[in-house]
Amino acid sequence: QVQLVESGGGLVQPGGSLRLSCAASGSIFSIYTMAWYRQAPGKQRELVAAITSGGSTNYEDSVKGRFTISRDNAKNTVYLQMNSLKPEDTAVYYCNGDVKNGLGNIGRYWGQGTQVTVSS
Repeated sequence: QVQLVESGGGLVQPGGSLRLSCAASGSIFSIYTMAWYRQAPGKQRELVAAITSGGSTNYEDSVKGRFTISRDNAKNTVYLQMNSLKPEDTAVYYCNGDVKNGLGNIGRYWGQGTQVTVSS
C-alpha cells in the first residue's frame, strides 16, 4: 500500500507565503511524476504544478512566477513553495504521485488534502 500525506496548509494574509509538503510512504519502488492540484469551493479540481522524476516542471498560468514545485527523491517528498499569495489561491490543495509499487504495479495515488486560506 502507498500513502501520500500533505502538510503545511493554513491561514495566511494576502502577499504572504506558505510551503506545502507531501511525503509518500509504503511499498514504493519508484515515483514518476508528482503534482499538486487544488479545488476551491464550487469549482473543479485543477492542476497547479507538476514535476517529473528528472525535475522538469510545468505550472498553471495563474501561479507562474509565484509558486515553485520541487522534490526530494531520496525522501519521496514533493514541495510547493507559494509566494505572493492571493485570496483566489484559497482552496484545498492535494498532491498526487504516479508510483510503481514493490510488486511492479503502477498507480496514481492521492493525498487527503490540506486547506490553504488567504485572507486578511
